[in-house]
Amino acid sequence: MKPRICRRRGPRNQCWLRFCITAVCCAAVISNMTAVEGQSTGSSSNNATVVVNIGVILDLNRTDFVGQVGLSCVEMAVSEFYDSHPDYTTRLAIATRDSQRDVVLAAASALDLIKNVQVQAILGPETSMQANFLIPLGEKAQVPIISFSASSPTLASIRSPYFFRATQKDSTQVNAIAAIVKAFGWRQAVPVYIDNAFGQGIVPSLVDSLDAVDARVPYRSAISPSATDDQIGQELYKLMTMQTRVFVVHVSPHLAARLFAKAKEVGMMSAGYVWIVTDGITDFLSSVDPSVLKSMQGVLGVKPHVPQTKEVIDFRARWKRKFRQDHLNSYGLWAYDATVALAMAVEKTADDDNIFSNVSDSSSTDLESIGVSSNGPNLARELSRTSFAGLSGDFAMEEDGELRASAYEVVNVNGNGARVVGFWTRGEGLARERSSDVATTSRGGSSRAKLGTVIWPGDPGAVPRGFEIPTSGKKLRIGVPVKSGFSEFVSVTTDLETNKTSVIGYSIDIFEAVVQALPYALPFEYVPYAKPNGEQNFECMIADTTVIANRSNYVDFTLPYTESGVSMLVPVKPNGSKNAWSFLKPLTWDLWVTTFLFFLFIGFVVWALEHRISKDFRGPPSHQVGTSLWFSFSTMVFAHRENVVSNLARTVVIIWCLVVLIITQSYTASFTSLLTVQRLQPTVADMNELLRKGDFVGYQDVSFVFGLLKRLGFRDDRLVPYKNSEHCNSLFNQGKIVAAFDEVPYIKLFLAKHCSKYMMTDPTYKADGFGFVFPKGSPLVADISRAILNVTEGDKMTKIEEAWFGKKDRCPESTTSTVSSGGQLGLNSFWSLFMIAGVAAVSALCIFTVQFVYEYRKLMSPQVDDDSQSKPSFWGRLLNLLKTFDNKDLECHTFRGDRVGDQNEVRLASLNVMSPSMYSVHTEFPVDSTQTLSPSMGSSSELHDNTIAQEVAIISIDLHPDSDGEGLVATANDEITRH
Repeated sequence: MKPRICRRRGPRNQCWLRFCITAVCCAAVISNMTAVEGQSTGSSSNNATVVVNIGVILDLNRTDFVGQVGLSCVEMAVSEFYDSHPDYTTRLAIATRDSQRDVVLAAASALDLIKNVQVQAILGPETSMQANFLIPLGEKAQVPIISFSASSPTLASIRSPYFFRATQKDSTQVNAIAAIVKAFGWRQAVPVYIDNAFGQGIVPSLVDSLDAVDARVPYRSAISPSATDDQIGQELYKLMTMQTRVFVVHVSPHLAARLFAKAKEVGMMSAGYVWIVTDGITDFLSSVDPSVLKSMQGVLGVKPHVPQTKEVIDFRARWKRKFRQDHLNSYGLWAYDATVALAMAVEKTADDDNIFSNVSDSSSTDLESIGVSSNGPNLARELSRTSFAGLSGDFAMEEDGELRASAYEVVNVNGNGARVVGFWTRGEGLARERSSDVATTSRGGSSRAKLGTVIWPGDPGAVPRGFEIPTSGKKLRIGVPVKSGFSEFVSVTTDLETNKTSVIGYSIDIFEAVVQALPYALPFEYVPYAKPNGEQNFECMIADTTVIANRSNYVDFTLPYTESGVSMLVPVKPNGSKNAWSFLKPLTWDLWVTTFLFFLFIGFVVWALEHRISKDFRGPPSHQVGTSLWFSFSTMVFAHRENVVSNLARTVVIIWCLVVLIITQSYTASFTSLLTVQRLQPTVADMNELLRKGDFVGYQDVSFVFGLLKRLGFRDDRLVPYKNSEHCNSLFNQGKIVAAFDEVPYIKLFLAKHCSKYMMTDPTYKADGFGFVFPKGSPLVADISRAILNVTEGDKMTKIEEAWFGKKDRCPESTTSTVSSGGQLGLNSFWSLFMIAGVAAVSALCIFTVQFVYEYRKLMSPQVDDDSQSKPSFWGRLLNLLKTFDNKDLECHTFRGDRVGDQNEVRLASLNVMSPSMYSVHTEFPVDSTQTLSPSMGSSSELHDNTIAQEVAIISIDLHPDSDGEGLVATANDEITRH
């Protein structure tokens, strides 16, 4: 029952503190311990020196290395600091109190120092439990508490501005431990910790760090600080019965010596075991008895990294000469740095009044009678700002009063000490050496190759797996369901005469092959069961069990060993493609239409480029259209004979012939296959057709496929269950179902028996196939999964499949992966060819248009007519340009000879020049209706110059040899056409 004093005002911590002090203070408080040691050290000759009282609360037992070493380092820090700074106006006066490993005495000592000695700061206490009591007391009196050994992460939750931790908290080193666990691939680890505030404080952080690297904590082993050797042995025997073989030890050094001695005695320091210790143990390996080290061979540990600078080496030598000891640990270096930081902060606040206000004359045990330090806030502020290069490294406080995290060393106990095998830092992870080059290459890595050679317990050559089957002789219990249907996967039979149960099947053979592929022996036994119940406990289950998401919330699956997915099974029928219109089937309609339009387009482009310069594309309009279409479509069989003159047209035709060649060859191959290869098509095109018609579909009984079909929209009254392959085939034959949905392995097993009547569609629903089932967090999952990969990628898998499902070539593959297209060639396969041909044709047409318009640009210029003195309209100019486009290009080399022949023959007719043959010339020129053609009229140009009336005479002049063969006779027709 709480005393009445606890119900008064004040925080809860102060209430408990008041109760503890009231109960024991009569015997605990030493009223005459007010003498101040070293009050005048180094300052006897300087009257201006200000003495500042500082308290030190430590456990000064001879066996406590933290307290003894810490106090000696504090004293050396005060002495050496002021020797190197003789001009400082302040001097620290150390008042020491022994807490004797007692929380109440530590609190009483702090109360005495604050009230009677009026210390400005307190170095200590040593343990986290003591600090938990002193922090509220220091906050009440505004006296900074600086601890260099209280490492529990729970102290950070107090968030007092007057508490400073000059050491690494335990939650920092757990990240290094988790990196080691990840590096060696261990999936489970058991924390073994002392059952007090020191041990309990690290557990939450350790569990979170291990969880971040996918490592589970299946059990937490808490050992009482007062546990006997027998009790420690009982806890170790309990750990031996478990599979996990990785243990993280966080206890006091004294308890660690007893723990490892007992572990060696019971056989837990042999091959296969992994022991990782925290810095609370690692830091004292150099000071423990050799017999303890002998029982810790192969242990891994982490401890803060202290750079071996010249200052550290010199300090170790001075400390050894002064105290005749070799056991200087990291806590001593932190104590030294904390004292220096405090001296620097005190010097910066030397002008402030170092007085306590509100001091009462009542009993020294009354919390309400202690005063408040007027210099406390300033001193705390300066401590948070202080930073320097200390012995332990860079000394700087974070905003929350925590020492900035440093690197950690990974050590391995071997021989008479511990050797460093690697380093860990927050940003770089594990690295074998502490250097800038290695840090750059090691960033983000956690491979075991980044650590040095590790000697494991029992001195094995291989890395421990981290788990073992319990040594009690118990085999791994493998649950096998007893079920009907699809017995090819799992079948349990019992011999009635011998009552012996045998387990066979495809899944069983796969599991046994996987176990043989493991790098270690795994004894197991099959345990058949009809229906699972709460009394059954299996370490694994083997069946045709599909890996799906909602199941993974309760168990762990290995990698799948079969194909995945849910597909539709449907009957097949001949596709009936061999009919009168079969020649259209090789190409899809969009490809037919596109090809036809391109024939028309290419014909138009060739006509536009050729009809002005090629005789083959001249003539009446109907003749030109027919010639263009004939030329374009004849390229399909390469039967075109028209002469192509333009280089642009030749380029277009070459590219188009290449496109036609590819399409015709593809058509020939597809049409040949269509007529010669036996093709089957499904009776149901897709699942939407089933939903639209409301057909009956089948599914395997007791399967997740039923729920899947309901989610896809199928009605319950349209779903028909079946138990095995024969039952499913019977439902199809009776017409009770038109399709069935099942997992791919079951459908392949069904098709192995009925491949000629059915086919499988592409997967409708994605699933991860069949996998082996293990309890959540089982360490076997990773090894089994790796072994599955080795089996499935080798010949063993093929032999097992052939043994249970037959050879694959016994029945052709029946799927509808290509049925949807029917073997047709679509536009998607040739669009790039059409694009190239189209770009070439359009480009050629654009180039020709630009050249033509530029050549006859005067026809489009708005010139004034000589007679009417008016400008022709735009449409008139355009019409003239189109007429010019329709005429022959007499400047082209194909018509140049004809034009010269016309002029020469006219001259020959007028001059009676000899010609070897007869010519027929048709020319046009304007003449006067009253004039007649005579030799004196000269050439056609002269006739044009003598024009009187705007009349056009069309005269045919036939030139032929005379009777003597020496000259030409011209016969002119007198037909005149007026326009």
